[in-house]
Amino acid sequence: MAVERQDSDDIRQKILSISYSEWKKMGFSKDTLHYMKKNVEADKPFTLNSHVRERLEMWGKS
Repeated sequence: MAVERQDSDDIRQKILSISYSEWKKMGFSKDTLHYMKKNVEADKPFTLNSHVRERLEMWGKS
């Protein structure tokens, strides 16, 4: 059984490119972004909560 990965290259690039101030404007804490960036830098699979994933996917589209 294959598990669908949530950490696509696109999502990883968005996490690395978003600034803490932009992240804060979206209503999230700095700690959340910090740990997401750590996961990306570790180059291991990770998951995201659905509300975090939805906002992250919307970032940069406007």
